[in-house]
Amino acid sequence: MIYSMTGYGEATRQIGQDAYRIEIKSLNGKNADIRFKSNTNLRDKEIALRKIILDKGLRGKFEVNLTRTADGADSSSLNRATMDRYYEQLKEFSSAHNIDSGDVLQTLIRLPNVVQSGEEEITEEEWSVLSTMVGEAVDKLNAFRKTEGDSLEKDLKTRVANILAALDDVSNYEADRIETVKTRIQKNLNQHMAEENIDNNRFEQELLFYMEKLDINEEKVRLAQHCKFFKEEIEKEVMQKGRKLNFIGQEIGREINTLGAKAQHSEIQQLVVKMKDELEKLKEQILNIL
Repeated sequence: MIYSMTGYGEATRQIGQDAYRIEIKSLNGKNADIRFKSNTNLRDKEIALRKIILDKGLRGKFEVNLTRTADGADSSSLNRATMDRYYEQLKEFSSAHNIDSGDVLQTLIRLPNVVQSGEEEITEEEWSVLSTMVGEAVDKLNAFRKTEGDSLEKDLKTRVANILAALDDVSNYEADRIETVKTRIQKNLNQHMAEENIDNNRFEQELLFYMEKLDINEEKVRLAQHCKFFKEEIEKEVMQKGRKLNFIGQEIGREINTLGAKAQHSEIQQLVVKMKDELEKLKEQILNIL
């Protein structure tokens, strides 16, 4: 079971004459980060609202937009006294510096506290309804994430299967690999030493020691185990698993790199390149996982 970090959820409620709507979008993020916008005066309730989102949403960058509309009308108004003060100061500044003030209306509108909201603080009764609504929006967000996660899960399983298939193909070249290494060492000896000076028994002992250092069986076994562990982790009924899958992916990468360093065989090196390519695609997808 995989959940994507990307999702969307919304919910609406009618409380008396006021219509409430909340939209929650989530994007990739290493930690939990909430950007909150609202035309409703939440004050002490915003912390509780954030907690609801984090408890259910867990991780990611959340964009939350909560709006309240009274009878479909906008209750915002202009603070005339504040506008007058700003205007007098702007006019005085323009005169002192000989600057043409021109049309200052657009400037005034953008200044702090000129546009004020007529929204009042929400009541406990309203908050009871709103908190339920927020929970509903997060549930829809997670349902969206699950749908996205199903596609991610299929892709991850395909990448792991491709790595294991390439690993199985390595065995087709291991016998030839040993002969290639042996031939290369023998050739180097013949080039630098007379044949009668070569102790064949000692040569075989050194060759065995050298081949033990280049043995890739342990790397193959560990790589297969990591891939198995990765698939088992995908199947677990846990929402948050992106970090753990990332750690397992790093272990898979270490074994592939060691395998490539020891290979000393062109066909095996090509298989290692294929495994690295699949691993990079797998890592890209892990970044999208909750």
